[in-house]
Amino acid sequence: MRYVRFSSLQRFEHFAVMALFAVLAITGFPQKFYDHRWAQTTIGWLGGVDTARWFHRAAGIAFGLLLVAHVLRLVWQLARGTVSLSMVPTRKDFRDAVQTLRYDFGLTDRQARFDRFDYRQKFEYWGLLLGSSIVVGTGLVLLFPILTARVLPGELIPAAYLAHSQEGLMAFLVVIVWHIYNAHLSPDVFPFDTSIFTGTISEERMRHEHPLEFERLRRRADETAKPAA
Repeated sequence: MRYVRFSSLQRFEHFAVMALFAVLAITGFPQKFYDHRWAQTTIGWLGGVDTARWFHRAAGIAFGLLLVAHVLRLVWQLARGTVSLSMVPTRKDFRDAVQTLRYDFGLTDRQARFDRFDYRQKFEYWGLLLGSSIVVGTGLVLLFPILTARVLPGELIPAAYLAHSQEGLMAFLVVIVWHIYNAHLSPDVFPFDTSIFTGTISEERMRHEHPLEFERLRRRADETAKPAA
């Protein structure tokens, strides 16, 4: 038996973020490290700095629109009461993090029991939203520097360049070091976690990785299967 983990819309959003992030990294880092030989070679492969900037800006605008659409959709669903708050951090997440550390260091033989999303997934999600807001906001400042300088202090422009550049590098490193490990190299999912692409997860993984959600779904199924009195 398989359980639905992600909707079609969520899988589309993930694919779009993945594709746009790749374009932004390929076109952005050669501009950040322009004085390195590899960056100059990459710029040449891309057709020159003007072409690289065009693709970087186009991907950035698309990424910004995707971010705005995602947030507006969540606000609308929250107002209608059609979305759960399973991604909102709670005290249990802190306790789960401590419990995981104690388990990893051999201080206890009891693993933390997670619900639909664990503290690591919540950290990634909210980090993505915050980091995306920074790069989109600073990107708009760099895209319209003259307009920005008319209404805001001019010192904001070089500050935005530094924040945009460094946040992009940090996001790239987080994806490589943190996300790639959890999604591909972790012993629990090695060699590849396909749930974000297929939208489903096996019962075995559900029972092991999200026991609280699994038990809740089983209770709901049992209650539905009971004959009416």
